[in-house]
Amino acid sequence: MISSMTGYGSASRQVSLGAGVVADLQVECRAVNSRFLDLGFRLPDECRGAEPALRELVTQSLSRGKVEFRAAWRINSNSGAAKANPQALGALNQDRLDALKALQVQAQVAFSNARELSIADVLRWPGVVSEPRGEEEGWIAATVEAGKAALAVLMDSRNAEGKALVGVLTSITSKMREIVKVIEPKVPQYVAQYQEKLTERLAEALAAQEQGKTSSGSGTELMERIRQEVVLYAVRIDVAEEFARLKTHLQAVNTALAGKGPVGKRLDFLMQELNREANTLSSKSVSEECTQAALELKLLIEQMREQVQNLE
Repeated sequence: MISSMTGYGSASRQVSLGAGVVADLQVECRAVNSRFLDLGFRLPDECRGAEPALRELVTQSLSRGKVEFRAAWRINSNSGAAKANPQALGALNQDRLDALKALQVQAQVAFSNARELSIADVLRWPGVVSEPRGEEEGWIAATVEAGKAALAVLMDSRNAEGKALVGVLTSITSKMREIVKVIEPKVPQYVAQYQEKLTERLAEALAAQEQGKTSSGSGTELMERIRQEVVLYAVRIDVAEEFARLKTHLQAVNTALAGKGPVGKRLDFLMQELNREANTLSSKSVSEECTQAALELKLLIEQMREQVQNLE
């Protein structure tokens, strides 16, 4: 299935810290656009051992996008052990408390206006509260499980967005096909009108020369200018190749959208080719209507290019 490169997923697991204390672990997985697969991890120390396994999971599932894993945990205060014995959630380190108190006294001597530490400041001080940490294996297993579940949710969201983008792109290609369908049959008419104008100008020039209304020099100059117009006209009338390539590229876009797997890079290349043909069609235009059609094609191609940037 064609998927977008943007998505989000999250999942949670519980980790036993011992003595009946449980930690709630939350893992988030985010993805945004990127030319290549770019992985990032923001994990607490307890979960860092799971990074290689998470990296392998992503590389097996995704080919493009900037993907980031984030994890955070907190002790479940509603667990049985926490309710029965609140001290199981952590214990104060008396040595650390005494050292912190001594540091505060010294600081207040140096800075008489310094306020005293609050309870929150004390409890946040590193090493003051000794919390149960659990086993490393438990943290790794829970992080990998939650990460795998979060990645699955992210992929579901990417697939859903990819499906929507396919619908948008298919609609745009239909509009482009309609423009080509309307303009292409009219090109011979535009060419005939342009040819008629050149013929009239040539006839006027010849008549002027025959009647002696122009000098030989100015007549020669006029004939040279008409000759240049004819050469330019010969270049301009050859737009059949541009229309043929436009239709071929549009068919290639629809074929890619109807397929499976990563198609973003291929579609990005096709956008360049479509834009090249639209530019050439505009430069060879022999009528205002044809020029307007080429501009509309370029606008639709730009809209497609913006959407294609989101596809994996």
